[in-house]
Amino acid sequence: MSEAVTIYLAPDMKASAEAGEHNFLAKVAAVLRAGGLDLRYAKEAEREGHAGGRALVHMWPPMSAETLVMRRVYAYPFWAIEASDKRWEWDVARADFVPEAVEAGKAARFVGNWRKRMFGAAKASREGYVYVPLQGRIGERRSFQARAPLEMIEALLAAEARRDVVIGLHPKEAYSAQDMAALERLTQRFSRVRVVMGQMERYLPACDYVVSQNSSAAFFGYFFAKPAALFAQIDFHHIAANAHVLGVEEALRRVPEMRPPFERYLWWFWQARAINAGRPEAEAQIAARFRRHGWIA
Repeated sequence: MSEAVTIYLAPDMKASAEAGEHNFLAKVAAVLRAGGLDLRYAKEAEREGHAGGRALVHMWPPMSAETLVMRRVYAYPFWAIEASDKRWEWDVARADFVPEAVEAGKAARFVGNWRKRMFGAAKASREGYVYVPLQGRIGERRSFQARAPLEMIEALLAAEARRDVVIGLHPKEAYSAQDMAALERLTQRFSRVRVVMGQMERYLPACDYVVSQNSSAAFFGYFFAKPAALFAQIDFHHIAANAHVLGVEEALRRVPEMRPPFERYLWWFWQARAINAGRPEAEAQIAARFRRHGWIA
């Protein structure tokens, strides 16, 4: 009798997978079945009652050492299969990026195509401001953060005396009255600080650089050659000014003038290290991830 893998999914995703209509999950199923494993789909709400054995979850923390996590790598069709839901614990986060190993012309074409696909005709410029995309819980410092988000902004304002600062709130986050009051006080203290809701597509291409905890906006900024200072652990840290590694003051000192090999990095990060479900080699990439974790031979 073949060993079974339980795949826990949200209702819509589960229905799509069972119908064979989800491109990535159809390839995952084909690889697992070819490896001699049976599949069982279950609702993600049933994870707490998992009786043991191998399981796949979508974005949730693993229930045991026999659980693997599937997660989109910032945009479709790029995916990861990992032992952790924390991006900074992924294999790519621990890997070494070697720019010379990536052919420059190939990387430039790849990045140009994806920039146009994601952002249309948007062009990079530098209009004299720093873009600070926020996530949630901005008054709290969590274990993976070098500073709390509000402390990060204070440090930026101390280090950056010349440029304006545009703080972007995440439209899907709920900010407390206390958090909003703290941001309002910042705008009263500093006339060069603006707080906006969303609008990443407007502010990201035209900023001078990005300061963030670990927002995906900093990753997308690489498509416009925007250097980033990161204050939280994440998988795309390799070419950023990392406050955990450099210290807060040094990261902020370096970031305005940084010019890392953005295009080579993006090709490496997405094309060499992620699973591109839109490519013919996707099943081979998926199989490699399952072999990495000992699920198939």
